[in-house]
Amino acid sequence: MKVLAALLLASLPVPQVQSLKAQPHFAQQAYLAPHKGGKWYLARTGHAVYCYGPVMTLSAQNGEIERVATFCRGDRLLIPLKD
Repeated sequence: MKVLAALLLASLPVPQVQSLKAQPHFAQQAYLAPHKGGKWYLARTGHAVYCYGPVMTLSAQNGEIERVATFCRGDRLLIPLKD
């Protein structure tokens, strides 16, 4: 019975541990992946913003039409653009 249990344990796969040297390489690739498909725009505040979505025209609260960039880096969905 002990021999059977030993053979059963020996047949199980052993998980391999990745070395710590490989992690920065993968972290760098994960950081570069979100930049694909975006574009830099000049915000109304004078700052450059990186956005992934299309530029849209919306009506402002005062009735004027303004251009906004959508799905920008960070937590902002709409950023008014400088014309």
